[in-house]
Amino acid sequence: MSTTTYTAPDQYGYYGDFGGAYIPEMLHRNVAELQEKYISIMQEASFQNEMQALLRDFVGRPTPLYYAKRLSKLHRTNVFLKREDLCHTGAHKINNTIGQILLAERLGKKRIIAETGAGQHGVATATVCALKGVECIVYMGEKDIERQAPNVARMKMLGAKVVAAKSGSKTLKDATNEAIRDWINHPNDTHYIIGSVVGPHPYPDMVAKFQQVISEEIKWQLKEKTGSELPSHMIACVGGGSNAAGAFYNFLDEPTVQIVAVEAAGEGVQTGRSAATTQLGTTGILHGSKSLLMQTKDGQVVEPHSISAGLDYPGIGPLHAHLYKSGRGSFYSATDQEAIDAAMELSKLEGIIPALETAHAFAAMHQMKFNESDQVVVCLSGRGDKDLSTYMKFLEQ
Repeated sequence: MSTTTYTAPDQYGYYGDFGGAYIPEMLHRNVAELQEKYISIMQEASFQNEMQALLRDFVGRPTPLYYAKRLSKLHRTNVFLKREDLCHTGAHKINNTIGQILLAERLGKKRIIAETGAGQHGVATATVCALKGVECIVYMGEKDIERQAPNVARMKMLGAKVVAAKSGSKTLKDATNEAIRDWINHPNDTHYIIGSVVGPHPYPDMVAKFQQVISEEIKWQLKEKTGSELPSHMIACVGGGSNAAGAFYNFLDEPTVQIVAVEAAGEGVQTGRSAATTQLGTTGILHGSKSLLMQTKDGQVVEPHSISAGLDYPGIGPLHAHLYKSGRGSFYSATDQEAIDAAMELSKLEGIIPALETAHAFAAMHQMKFNESDQVVVCLSGRGDKDLSTYMKFLEQ
């Protein structure tokens, strides 16, 4: 199975060799309903009008494209930051939850479930459920609940019920397992808002389409600033990969734009405590789609590790797996320590404290060589408030 474009999977949801919908029979009706209706609903004028109004007036879009003068001087090139950290709720995740809550409303779903790692998707889901007055249940790994306490408090204040996933590594993978179990038990009234470009078709495509507003804005913003709408490099961190999918989307069929994805190396790619899926993964099926994932020879999922809860995932979205395998994307990784160092560097150079996830993208820039004339855009996917307790531990050392 193949696709003619990176921005749209084939009719079965495949990007090259990756994608599809591998689901239990109980979920077939829900997923088939989404597959059948999502594109037509998203194309309705009333849907687009409501979504664009909310993105503008509620989320605060367009987010700025900021020329980072001191960071540019450090890297001896031109560095622009796409400020998704300035979105309402503090990250790009809200772009997708706005779209999906409007979709759920039109499908007549009265109950929303979600999974979250860093908590940003959980907060964004709780936010749109509060906006629409809909019941919200968020599954989150017990370990992530501890390390992302501010976001847990925000979800609860917004009226969401936060349910701890206590199995496995007690992180994002396990939260996703619990959310899928819930969906199987409540197939009629529940919509599952997946937060990344993972899961069964149509989720990877749907989430990418809701996030592509990021690169849509970058094109006209960069043209205003430089005269060209195409950057030389588009850099983003990748766990499942939603901020990256959004940042890459409108450049994927532009061969002059270098697509750079940065994964979490954890304590080091070969230490056994890493989440660098493209380096360590093999083809397999996880959470409803065929992609690259970290697994043993007999197919058991290997527990990932990253200091950033949002990158602590053993797989990668099928679009990103295809970008890796086809060679369209360059994949780097950064360790926990490199991410911490890059976060401190950005904070002191530009007065912007990034999320730990985003810090990985800045860390990888030290592994790259740029020309003075390059126009480098980094997707600053989230702000670092939620990670202050982790940062403080390193500051105190």
